Amino acid sequence: MGNTGGAEETVTITQSAVSNGSNSTICEQGNTSTHIFFVVVYSLVFVVGLLLNGFTLNVYFFRAQRNASSVTIFLKNLAAADFLISLCLPMRIMKYANVKSVIIRQVYCNFGASAFYLNMYASIMFMGYIAANRYLKIVHTLETHILQTVRGAHIISTVTWVVLLAVTSSYILVSLLTQQKQNITKLSCDELHSEQLSMLYKVIHIFSATIFLAVLVCLVFFYYKTSRRLSLAQQKHPASVGSKKLARSRRNMLVLVSVFCICFVPYHLVRLPYAYISKRMNCSWHQVFFYLKELAVFVSVLNVCLDPLIYFIFCKAFRARLSLRRMFSTTEVSNGAANRERRSSNEQTSSIRRKISLTTVTKNSVL
Repeated sequence: MGNTGGAEETVTITQSAVSNGSNSTICEQGNTSTHIFFVVVYSLVFVVGLLLNGFTLNVYFFRAQRNASSVTIFLKNLAAADFLISLCLPMRIMKYANVKSVIIRQVYCNFGASAFYLNMYASIMFMGYIAANRYLKIVHTLETHILQTVRGAHIISTVTWVVLLAVTSSYILVSLLTQQKQNITKLSCDELHSEQLSMLYKVIHIFSATIFLAVLVCLVFFYYKTSRRLSLAQQKHPASVGSKKLARSRRNMLVLVSVFCICFVPYHLVRLPYAYISKRMNCSWHQVFFYLKELAVFVSVLNVCLDPLIYFIFCKAFRARLSLRRMFSTTEVSNGAANRERRSSNEQTSSIRRKISLTTVTKNSVL
């Protein structure tokens, strides 16, 4: 969300070195080789993420909606968040490309990073909703909760986007109104923070960390309860159809938890030390935290490439759509072959008819 965008996007940081009245020294963040590396890998993720999530949105939004379910609604919003993250990556790529334009840096500090983190936390929340939906279906099979209704899913999705947009908009608005006049092509975005923006930044920091922790705890709990339900079912009826369905549900839940932990746990483990501790350390330690934070952010971005796996295993309509496309492709090939055989057969029949006609005419002329 906007809360982390300003404080974490660093190009160069100035540290004061008070030693025998000496002037401030510069602690450089990164070097040319690391910048090139991030430009290349983010460019690859941008292309792959845009293609995968663009295809997913096409499948979800250009198919009949009569049989839409609550989990499908959450999956659509997750795909939309991932697609928007992909659209935010060019701004991050330009940052690593060391673009010196003041306008680009202003846009990045005020809007680009904020939009990036907004959609990251949207992805986190919608993954939590999907897990909760599946948990309720498995463990509370006789009840219908608001998460399991289409209307409830629409309301929850709308409220989620409104809250995240309100938080991010407040950050951007305060940033634009109180932004300090600095040479922003040489300073990190957090160097532009006014006192009011720094206070808001800390509040939003706590808010976003709370969202992450709440979703993480819920995912672990849901997986534990699903596994326990499976164990009990296998003890009573080891080879039953219900046990097989529970085993498949647990596997699906494990995939969701694994993608979540791989993508978002490293970033949140590094984020707080980088934001609050590393700036008080010497230059070498600050660089270590900088590299760790940048790698953690990149790992979190890989979420846009891994989420299509979630769409495939959690949504029957998505799998059906893919199967339908393959069927259409196979049918087109079969129809093409059949048409060619039919044309060939017709040509042979016409040739035989012509020969019979010529033979008849010849015989008549002889007679």
